[in-house]
Amino acid sequence: MHALKLSLSLTAAALLSSAVLSQDEGDSPKTHEATALVVIEEAPTYLIQANEVVVAPGKTIKNGQVLVKNGMILAVGETVTAPDDAIVVQGETVCAGFMDAWSSLGIDPASVAEMGTGATTETASAVDHFTQDHFRVEARNAGVLLARSQVGKDASIGGLGAVLATSPAGAVVLDDACLSFTCGITRSGRRGDVFDRISEADSIGSRIASGIPYRQSLVEYSYELAEWDKAIAEKEEELADDFKKAKKDRDKEIEKAEEKGKEFKEDRYKEDKRPRAPSLDPDKAVFARAAHGEIPVIVEVHGTQELRALLASTADLPRLRLVLLGATHAMPFAEQLAARRIPVIVRPMAAGQPAEPEFKGHDLGLAGRLEGAGVQVLIGSGGSVAGVRDLPVLAQMAVAHGLSEKAAFEALTIGAARAFDIGADFGTVEAGKHAELIVLNGSPLSGRATYVFTGGELVEL
Repeated sequence: MHALKLSLSLTAAALLSSAVLSQDEGDSPKTHEATALVVIEEAPTYLIQANEVVVAPGKTIKNGQVLVKNGMILAVGETVTAPDDAIVVQGETVCAGFMDAWSSLGIDPASVAEMGTGATTETASAVDHFTQDHFRVEARNAGVLLARSQVGKDASIGGLGAVLATSPAGAVVLDDACLSFTCGITRSGRRGDVFDRISEADSIGSRIASGIPYRQSLVEYSYELAEWDKAIAEKEEELADDFKKAKKDRDKEIEKAEEKGKEFKEDRYKEDKRPRAPSLDPDKAVFARAAHGEIPVIVEVHGTQELRALLASTADLPRLRLVLLGATHAMPFAEQLAARRIPVIVRPMAAGQPAEPEFKGHDLGLAGRLEGAGVQVLIGSGGSVAGVRDLPVLAQMAVAHGLSEKAAFEALTIGAARAFDIGADFGTVEAGKHAELIVLNGSPLSGRATYVFTGGELVEL
């Protein structure tokens, strides 16, 4: 994992530089060059006091405290030891910041719309540091502090998605958060017919599977090369040990040949041929990572036929970590999704919105029905930059139509963090994790954020 430290440790220091010109006795008075003094203030310590500290879904500390410094959580409990100069922040509830699992926030719009992306295309290389500040601020103020963003949103292969922080602008938390696919979108951006969609879904499994023999060839080559190096080293040692004797024997052979008037022919040393390295294939290297479960695979798929084809084509990849995006018609496959532990990132929306045909038949009850069938549910804003701020509202809509509050909260916090391999650092309020926190005047999903801790800073809203 290439996680970015979202806080800077500032230690109090005074830097004093001076140069003195040494003088002999009787010379003019000593001259001192200008002295520069730079003072770096120590980062403050914050003590958050809340009626409820939501440590994790289903785990709450009443009248709890959280100690924060340098963007990290130092301690959590009913009472914690804080220095006398700690800044006290009070609120009704404190919890982990929210994460949008389906976003394009922070990415250059042209890269989001790019249709020519491939497996090695890196979303982190397309971060827009300058033109989306107002969207980032709106997301931050809503408590959305992390986003899984993706270039090539509608491309057949979108490449490597990234987890970005709302603040500081463009901060990359994880640059290889997933490998992304979309079923049934042509290179022109138009949705293909049902046969195109089925074919696209069916090909995803074989594409990913192609990485397995490729990695095996690399492993075999590494072993063959190691054996070759060992054999060469042993031969060189043997030749070195026998050099003197071999030279005497050679001289005798030359002398005998000359006496007989014959030409001396020396035996040539034949070295075993060095193993040939496999041809490098960066795409298959990424597919190998996906096939072995090293990165999750996100597939946007909606129709029944595509879902059936996708699940069938990936059934023989037991280590694959598949995550469905959208999955409008996932309910007929809910039992299989639960058995295979395949999460679904839903985009809650009212009937008739949006107009995209792939969402036809979608309704706000999907998240609740999937949860009832034992499927893990995540929530995303659907890839709209402006929509990230509405993530808590989308979660509330899902809860109003059957999703439990615990599942909705988990979907926005530790569930999303674990799905994209950052759960060790984010998603819960625990000592040692990054202090990406929100302080609210009510419950996590319905309360208004009054303070936000993000990027090592406290923001009062």
